[in-house]
Amino acid sequence: MTQPRRLAQGGRIDRERPISFTFNGRVYGGYEGDTLASALLANGVGIVGRSFKYHRPRGIVGSGAEEPNAVVQLGSGASTLPNHLATQVELHEGLRAASVNCWPSVEYDVHAVIGLFSRLLPAGFYYKTFMRPKRMWRTYEHLIRRMAGLGLSPQEPDPDRYDKVNAHCEVLVVGAGPAGLAAALAAGSTGARVILADEQSELGGGLLSGRQLIDGVPGMEWATAVIERLRGMAEVRLLPRSTAFGFYDEGFVAILERSSDGLVDGDPTRPRERLWRVRAKQVVLAAGAIERPLVFPNNDRPGNMLASAASTYLNRYAVASGSRAVVFTNNDGAYRTALDLARADIPVAAVIDVRLQPGGDLPARTRRRGIEVIGGHVIVDVRGKKRVRGVDIMRLNAKADGVEGDARKIRCDLVAVSGGWTPTVHLHSQSGGRARWHEEKACFVPGESVQAERSAGACNGTFTLRGCLREGFAAGAAAAEAAGFARGPEAKVPATADEVEEQPIPMWLVPSRLPIAREHKQFVDLQEDVSAADIVLAVREGFDSVELVKRYTTLGMGTDQGKLSSINAMGILAQALGVDIPSVGTTKFRPAYTPISFGALAGRDQGPLFDPVRKTALYQWHVEAGAEFEDVGQWKRPWYYPRPGESMHDAVNRECLAARNGVCLVDQSTLGKIDVRGADAAELFNRVYTNDWSNLAVGRCRYGLMLGEDGMVMDDGVTARLAEDHYLMHTTTGGAASVMAWLERWLQTEWPELKVYLTSVTDHWANIAVVGPHSRSVIAKLCDDIDFSRAAFPFMAVRDGTVAGVPARVCRISFSGELTYEVNVSANYARTVWETLLEAGRQHDIMPYGTEALHILRAEKGYIVVGHDTDGSVNPMDLGMERLVSTHKDFLGRRSLSRPDSVREDRKQLVGLLTDEPAEVLPEGGQIVETASASIPTPMIGHVSSSYFSACLGRSIALALIVGGRARMGERVHVPLLDGGTVGAEIASPVFYDPQGARQDV
Repeated sequence: MTQPRRLAQGGRIDRERPISFTFNGRVYGGYEGDTLASALLANGVGIVGRSFKYHRPRGIVGSGAEEPNAVVQLGSGASTLPNHLATQVELHEGLRAASVNCWPSVEYDVHAVIGLFSRLLPAGFYYKTFMRPKRMWRTYEHLIRRMAGLGLSPQEPDPDRYDKVNAHCEVLVVGAGPAGLAAALAAGSTGARVILADEQSELGGGLLSGRQLIDGVPGMEWATAVIERLRGMAEVRLLPRSTAFGFYDEGFVAILERSSDGLVDGDPTRPRERLWRVRAKQVVLAAGAIERPLVFPNNDRPGNMLASAASTYLNRYAVASGSRAVVFTNNDGAYRTALDLARADIPVAAVIDVRLQPGGDLPARTRRRGIEVIGGHVIVDVRGKKRVRGVDIMRLNAKADGVEGDARKIRCDLVAVSGGWTPTVHLHSQSGGRARWHEEKACFVPGESVQAERSAGACNGTFTLRGCLREGFAAGAAAAEAAGFARGPEAKVPATADEVEEQPIPMWLVPSRLPIAREHKQFVDLQEDVSAADIVLAVREGFDSVELVKRYTTLGMGTDQGKLSSINAMGILAQALGVDIPSVGTTKFRPAYTPISFGALAGRDQGPLFDPVRKTALYQWHVEAGAEFEDVGQWKRPWYYPRPGESMHDAVNRECLAARNGVCLVDQSTLGKIDVRGADAAELFNRVYTNDWSNLAVGRCRYGLMLGEDGMVMDDGVTARLAEDHYLMHTTTGGAASVMAWLERWLQTEWPELKVYLTSVTDHWANIAVVGPHSRSVIAKLCDDIDFSRAAFPFMAVRDGTVAGVPARVCRISFSGELTYEVNVSANYARTVWETLLEAGRQHDIMPYGTEALHILRAEKGYIVVGHDTDGSVNPMDLGMERLVSTHKDFLGRRSLSRPDSVREDRKQLVGLLTDEPAEVLPEGGQIVETASASIPTPMIGHVSSSYFSACLGRSIALALIVGGRARMGERVHVPLLDGGTVGAEIASPVFYDPQGARQDV
């Protein structure tokens, strides 16, 4: 396969390893070491996509993450990957790629007709046009989404694997260009743990595509030697293909590693992407800089390219991006591209420089090569439709801030553009630092750091090679020293042959032959089709903030996030507002720096692992006993234990009656358990629970309500005091993790003076409740070192001893209203103790019961389940638990309880419901109304929170939250059903069984 634009020699590609790939259904060839972008250019492919709004033809502009146009769809079916940049896709055998946002093809897109009406479709057009009539919006939206958009998401489950890794280091270096390599070498030489991450497949940054010498050898050779030294350091980790996309608090940096060599259909045993969560003591940012384009008419035609990108494709990939070039610049750096092209025998028609008399070494060398340098001129138009065919240039009239004279036409098919450089300050800004405007360099540079972070090299506004190396060595050594490592001998900065470069003359908008209001083809954001005229229109519409202009015009809201457009846009906005750029400021630099796949964020937490299944130590026994299970939080809990021929209703009734009249076992191991130790533990409980804990005696238990700061119930549970400074807190099954995090938050951020230490022990202890009138006789058989008499072991007490020969902690707590002993043993002994208890209770026909019976038993007693009978809007008074709210101490949520809304009389309150027909069970969640025949819409006065059939009571019971419920005892209400009927019920006490609590205190 011929590659008409591939040079015969040079580059870093492996010509011995040809690769075949497909783009838009056509087969092309490339080499190992190519990107998809370089291979397409080598094959003479000019149009790679269409613009978002006008569907104008677009070609490759950049060579890395800044690329706005070459957005492609990779692969097909379940493995398809949308919205990848051709500049970052490594070429591999069988690669299949396609353009996005075009139909029927990228060369002939019927939607391009929209461009004919571009004058009628300015910024804000959609907002103003499709507001009326409202009923048509869905139709409008469907059409708009079909005409504008990017890639297509896969419709099938993703077959690829993704991993997450947590890592710690003393020094993290982001970017492996000259500054990053120098920083890593300096830090690694001290013995510090160093991680060096770079988004390219090879480490070296700009040295991969430059021709400059370091210590007399090509820069890449110097880089190769440094990389080998780094590989030999045991504490240095190198991460190529890894983009640092987010800088968070306390030196936490998120890095995405493309770990399958960029392959779509890679090795199935390897993850496609890996998310590194790095905690670093010190961070060195050496992320480089991005070249800015210039904004001139038709600057989006395929063939317009960044000057640095043209050099990269030429030097690194041996690809000529055109056969005859024009270089358009406002700085000296683009002259290197002209010289690179000339060395490769690619004609350079002219260098167009906005500066009147460009001097210095690089322009002089360019002239000596016979290349015409035209100072004080600008490009006023680009000829050609689907490919650059030439440019029109005119003299810059500084006085009139416009152009003058007759246009000169220059034939070319490549326009290499440079408007200066923009330091990559994204991570510095994400860390909390502010960028500051550097007037001489015409760019934003990092300001004062607020974290343990420092910038070096081009991302710090240093654009000479020697300066980058010097700052890199200094930053790496300083970072290692700040991390606690002795600074070694000062590194010798390698010798370079840096040319003296003149400072750029900022030109945010190139003067045009037409007034800006009529010139709609000076594109600032190439991906979003935002022109300079759109920005000026936004100002006329009253949007004077850069953030508002961004949203009104969609500037910088594409996949490139304004990497090429942001500074030019700020300059144009500043001119329109009549202020300077620092007054305009920057938009917010938010993570992620580049798009991140949902797969990488999810890792392996998907499918069956999305919500990990947790099983108690008794799970296998429950399976062997034939239990049916239900999910409670992440736990698999026995729901009920059906016997042959039994329905669920029959089995649950049997279990409930056994608990009331005999003895049962229930596995409560899923309850959250937090071991609390420390001299201030009681004070912690006083602050987080509503009731008083200072007088709880050792060996006793107490029930507590925990509120959020809004005064609403967030959790409840029983806590046992085991010693003066030792407690065991129980939480709800679903609230264990959130309560632990809640307590740690307050201890670490608000009450660090409290001497309290928390340990989650939920999985360590199995909790087996022995429930029923015969429970005392059953457990007493297996424990001879605890006195189970009522006087020696009263209700809400805790004792240590042995049960079935196993060390145990026994609590006399009841969630059923019956005499109950909760046996806590090491999870390793759970089955032995469980089976021994069953054997001991055989004469009483002992049996297990599941969560359904548990809920019925507790509902008969009016006991709440947080999250079931509460919904985030319920406070203790709503539940009738005023006695649990202390009036003489402070606690979290107390202030909120005094708000007028918290004490109003028409709040929903917990009550019971008894249906008119005893056998009819109300639907949980059913809305409650006052009359059955009220007109629609019917005012709702509450809802059913729990509803069951009670075998013990021989009827249905329900708990409900009803407006002013406790004052409405005896009133009749109705619950509408889905079939149109209603169920009548009487409001009653929420305690249906043993209201005095005599059965649990025997």
